[in-house]
Amino acid sequence: MADQRDFDIVLFGATGFTGGLTADYLAAHGPAGLRWALAGRNPAKLEAVRDRLGLPDLPLLHADATDAPSLQAVAERTRVVITTVGPYIEYGEPLVAACAEAGTDYVDLTGEPEFIDTMYVRHHARAVQTGARIVHACGFDSIPHDLGVLFTVKQLPDDVPLTIRGSVRSNATASGGTFASALTAFSRGRQMKKASAERRAVEPRPQGRKVRTVAKAPHKDPVLGTWVVPLPTIDPFVVKRSAAARADYGPEFSYAHYAGVKTLRYVVGGVTGVGLLAAAAQVGPVRRALLSRLPAGTGPDEARRERSWFTVDFVGEGGGRRVRTRVSGGDPGYTETAKMLAESALCLAFDDNPESAGSVTTSVAMGENLMDRIVKAGISFDVTGSEDL
Repeated sequence: MADQRDFDIVLFGATGFTGGLTADYLAAHGPAGLRWALAGRNPAKLEAVRDRLGLPDLPLLHADATDAPSLQAVAERTRVVITTVGPYIEYGEPLVAACAEAGTDYVDLTGEPEFIDTMYVRHHARAVQTGARIVHACGFDSIPHDLGVLFTVKQLPDDVPLTIRGSVRSNATASGGTFASALTAFSRGRQMKKASAERRAVEPRPQGRKVRTVAKAPHKDPVLGTWVVPLPTIDPFVVKRSAAARADYGPEFSYAHYAGVKTLRYVVGGVTGVGLLAAAAQVGPVRRALLSRLPAGTGPDEARRERSWFTVDFVGEGGGRRVRTRVSGGDPGYTETAKMLAESALCLAFDDNPESAGSVTTSVAMGENLMDRIVKAGISFDVTGSEDL
């Protein structure tokens, strides 16, 4: 049935900042014969994107995040949907529902825990029935962390307890869409906890294995030599779910997730800054004023993105061995995120992936296939050290 559909990939949100970069990447790097289309609610804006891409025959489809029938029609015509339309907690569910119903694979770049948990509770079971793979967090949240942990696991002995910690650093700046998603998440702490509890109540736990996330207070890492601060992002939750689903993560697995900084002064500044932003998000007028200063659809220009970089350093221990690994690349939130998002969709469409269905992580749905793709696309996975303990 999938081969009888009109398109391999439909991109929803190409008129936005990251969506436009994703369209650029597909136009430049999509395989010969790729059948793809752009979807959105504004025909004039879609035509402008098509003109910029120089692809006059690229199909344009009508789809509106508030119009469920239009999303269902799109989902039924394609094998994979990419969406960059957020904040996802506000706009994302109808498309997830449409893909779950149609048996259509789905990828997004959300970092919103409430959204991911709610989509699991409401649509995972139907996606399993239809064979749809619903893969959230296919950008900087959370591919470098999820696949970076998988890469690290592969360097350690099999079938032994494993502990891994990751430390991320970057000099990048945020876009309006990312800023809006972060403020929305900060303002919905109570709803986030409720969604997490509802998911825990229905999600099966690994049998005969232990999987957990841990994080210490800010401290200087004795192996990495930098200060590390617990990072309240979606990434450790994604890693935990991958570990729960993959037996090759060992009989007992733990992961700790941090931001790495050079000096204690930056530790204090970072913690203070996040606290102030979280507090501001609780006050509606203040939150709206902040959002107006960095509106959705805006982001760093090409020159700024070219100067941006990221690294995620991992320390893995198990079976008497310690390994250090690193995932690294350019501008994380936009250039590399567009690359990772597009390659995730291409991987689902064309690669011989492990059998999976429902709400699954990148490591579960694609694993080593996706890692190979993004390495070829210029993101590095390296072993930086190893030793006996």
